[in-house]
Amino acid sequence: MSGTLNKVMLIGFLGDDVKMHYFDGGNCIGRFPLATNETYINKTTNEKINTTEWHNLVVRNKAAEICEKYLVKGDKIYVEGRIKSRQWQAEDGTTKYTTEIQVTEFTFLTTKKDTEGNKPPPTSEPAKNTNFDPQNPSLPENDLPF
Repeated sequence: MSGTLNKVMLIGFLGDDVKMHYFDGGNCIGRFPLATNETYINKTTNEKINTTEWHNLVVRNKAAEICEKYLVKGDKIYVEGRIKSRQWQAEDGTTKYTTEIQVTEFTFLTTKKDTEGNKPPPTSEPAKNTNFDPQNPSLPENDLPF
């Protein structure tokens, strides 16, 4: 096989609200941490062990605006994307590194805003679609990740 694949699928909980960054020309990105959990039983002690892995997510443009509008800390979301590593120079001259998930698609699973009686969020939204109408989130049934 000569091709490669860089694909990530995660289901987790937002560790913070979406932080937006706007650029000249009207583009924007949203960043937020996502926590995924693993639970297992230690075979020697029969103790239940919970571990959490944190992922830095990045959404762009219209998808970022939708995430900012509907998501808050604690909401559960399904995302698909790709892993991207980058580096930069800090103000003190040191080189910093980070690994992020560049989100290409997402589905809101639970939202606090939805349970508070506001309009329900869209159930699924490809991150690259810029013609999204939250009043009419008509997406095909086979677009669900499960």
